Amino acid sequence: MSTSEIYLLAMLLIFVVPFLFWRLLKTDYFAPLAIVQIIMGVVLGPGVVGALFPDYHKFIFNPDVIKTLSGVAQWGVMLFVMLAGIELDLKKVWQYRRESITTAGLSLGMPLLFGCGAALLLINYQGWIGAKAAPWQFTLGTGMACAVTALPVLVLLMEKLDILRQPMGQRILRYGSLDDVAIWGVLALIMLDWDRVGRQAGFLAAFTLLTFAYRRLMARLQPGDRWYVALIWLIACGFGADWAGLHYMVGAFLAGVVMDADWFGREQLDALFKNVLLVLMPVFFLSTGLRTKWDLGGYSVFFVAGLLLLASVGGKLAGAHIAGRLLKWKSGEASIIGWLLQTKGLIEIIFANILLDKQIITSETFTALLLMAVGSTMLTIPVVHPRLNRAQHRDLVGQASS
Repeated sequence: MSTSEIYLLAMLLIFVVPFLFWRLLKTDYFAPLAIVQIIMGVVLGPGVVGALFPDYHKFIFNPDVIKTLSGVAQWGVMLFVMLAGIELDLKKVWQYRRESITTAGLSLGMPLLFGCGAALLLINYQGWIGAKAAPWQFTLGTGMACAVTALPVLVLLMEKLDILRQPMGQRILRYGSLDDVAIWGVLALIMLDWDRVGRQAGFLAAFTLLTFAYRRLMARLQPGDRWYVALIWLIACGFGADWAGLHYMVGAFLAGVVMDADWFGREQLDALFKNVLLVLMPVFFLSTGLRTKWDLGGYSVFFVAGLLLLASVGGKLAGAHIAGRLLKWKSGEASIIGWLLQTKGLIEIIFANILLDKQIITSETFTALLLMAVGSTMLTIPVVHPRLNRAQHRDLVGQASS
């Protein structure tokens, strides 16, 4: 077969297998299609299908096919991260800054602390810290992976729970938005390369200056032209960040942060977000799955994934409960908010991919983080849904009695 034919066979696997699994087994309650695609990416990777059928796996996912898939995945994830940046409504965050900063700080700081503790344990064992990582980079990177809140997936889950446009949903979005900003800021710190610090400073200075010109230009353009110029801006920012050694996804996020959602319209942004998830992100999930490894043994990877999941969920819940006491939230709100904010999903996987690219973590640590992200997201709706129903029932009873 030609490379193009094998590539199309790989694409068939990418789109057919997860869809059939999701639709026939009706997993939507605990595992939306995006999560099933991530799981199937792992299954189709070298650790499962590759181990069972090594010859077929090498035939379909040969180096030429993987390069082509990686190019599609790279473009898809850049668009996804840019949209995540556009989603941030920093004006709302500033309007409710005391509550937002308190909650976001605690819900990020506690799992970061717990995750760093788990990383310090892992440093004592071979096979977890990357070849080019300083101990502080590995510790901070792993800790931040435990602290991530996946804003785009959080939006999808709150839509499913029918609270996105309600006051609680808007509050949670503000907390998640601040966490997102902090996550990419810490990533830039981890990526800081003293050999390239001049380039990195130059990129940030140029980005700041060009942002003013870009925003003035976008305000004057016709709506139809804004999308095209936005894509040019995305590519330029991604190139600049990668050239400076910060990684192209940092540039993609910065490109989105300085854009206003009003430039494009909410309906069009939502449509693009859904289309990127439908058309491009399944390829990224498969590419991610192909990077998983079990060389240290499946039990070790699963044990570490469980440790990181405990640090992530426990830290988020602890942070949310402390914030709830300080801000005097209603009974039950801290648990709901903590469980929703611990959702990892795609942003954590993107974050882990960057750490793997830069050899800060090994493939085994990446696999553990990937399993942690899947478990974290799958837990969210089954745990939150009954708690939300109880809280809404209490509110109705309270209104009736008053």
